[in-house]
Amino acid sequence: MSIVTLEVVVPSQFPANRVFKAFSDFDIIAPKVNPQVFKSIETIEGNGDVGTIKIFTFGDGVPFKSAKYKVDALDTNNHSYSYSFIEGDNLMGILDSISYHVNVVPSEKGCVFKQTVKYNCKSDEKLPEEFLKKEKELYENTYKAIEDYAAAHPETY
Repeated sequence: MSIVTLEVVVPSQFPANRVFKAFSDFDIIAPKVNPQVFKSIETIEGNGDVGTIKIFTFGDGVPFKSAKYKVDALDTNNHSYSYSFIEGDNLMGILDSISYHVNVVPSEKGCVFKQTVKYNCKSDEKLPEEFLKKEKELYENTYKAIEDYAAAHPETY
């Protein structure tokens, strides 16, 4: 078994609490700002806290149909959130799971959105570099779209 790690770092002009609040509403915002990737996200068990299970239905812009993920950790005071995809065709038959850790860190000019993605491979097989590059672009673009949405809705974020 091997683990492939991808790091995503995006600086923001907004304060950490505002960015974390917007990211916490990912289920609501992502399908609005990136419907070609996220058709819908629904909670099937839990209330958003640790142990909550959600179903992603992907849009036509990605080669996957659906996936199930579980909230592993949530620390609103420190603006961190961890979750794992545990089932679905996004595991491509070669991954046991995909684990994500998000941390929004305050900075002098706002904050920095940091996301670590770990692809937990079933064997020693590595993911292609081109795939990882596209994944990183997708994460960065989705983050920026969520940030833009939050900026356009200051009454909520």
